[in-house]
Amino acid sequence: MRIIFMGSGEVGCPVVERLLASVQDELVAVVTQPDRPQGRKLQLAPCPVKAFIAGRVPVLTPEKCGAPDFIAQLAALQPDLIVVAAYGQFLPRALLDLPPHGVINVHPSLLPKYRGAAPIQWAVARGEVETGVSIIYLVEKMDAGDIIQQERLPLPPDATAAELTPLLSALGAGLLMRAIEDIRAGAVRRVPQDDALATRAPILHKHDGRLDWSLPAQDLHNRIRGFFPWPGCYFEWPRGSEKRVKVLKAASAAGDGEAGTILPSDAHGLDVACGSGVLRLIEVQPEGKKPMSAAAFLNGARLGPGDRLG
Repeated sequence: MRIIFMGSGEVGCPVVERLLASVQDELVAVVTQPDRPQGRKLQLAPCPVKAFIAGRVPVLTPEKCGAPDFIAQLAALQPDLIVVAAYGQFLPRALLDLPPHGVINVHPSLLPKYRGAAPIQWAVARGEVETGVSIIYLVEKMDAGDIIQQERLPLPPDATAAELTPLLSALGAGLLMRAIEDIRAGAVRRVPQDDALATRAPILHKHDGRLDWSLPAQDLHNRIRGFFPWPGCYFEWPRGSEKRVKVLKAASAAGDGEAGTILPSDAHGLDVACGSGVLRLIEVQPEGKKPMSAAAFLNGARLGPGDRLG
């Protein structure tokens, strides 16, 4: 089959690698997002997929994939199948109808759970004990198409989203190849999703990382893992200021106290009372500084038991 791949994020790199290695199919083009400003200097940089492909296949970077001239450009490539993974744009009906074998998507969650732009992060942040990958046919409703392959993956209790992403990416790449073989053989088994069981995984914003000490400590620990490395979880310090201290590593523990209050801590962390339980901060990064141990931050900020964090 002649295949077009559409993807931008890190999840798509193992997928495009497997498509390149196929001896039965031809990857005729890769569609990614245009280069965007990145870093402190806001210099234009390619997305992970474009950087990975490095000139091995023609790369197309439309601002809007639904533009009629771009759809005509894809039609001229005569694709039999389009594969999508973490592309970042909504695909219109005209594009979905283009290839005779349809458009399939590699989605890193156990659909219908966690439909949306950040399924890995929200699965970790909400304390799931397992996640997985689903291969679905794309429809005009977000992540709601029929499932054609699905596989589960246990979620380690202390894993971060950054650690989980390459595992799910590799799983998704292998699952995709099985789906392609089923399509080739005309043996696809389509399983409709139950919309009543759907949950959302909306795009993340910086404010999602603000720590609310009134929440249970375990919930905050999960959010710190789920939102690492971006947007990152933080609290303001000094209190009343807008300066942020990122929490890079933490753990939940037993204990109680007024939410946001620093409790007596040992040399290995900084214990903060939460709505229930205690969050032990292990590694933090004050704004404009390098990462440091929470104990070093505690000493430098001249904080102690009874003080309250922002």
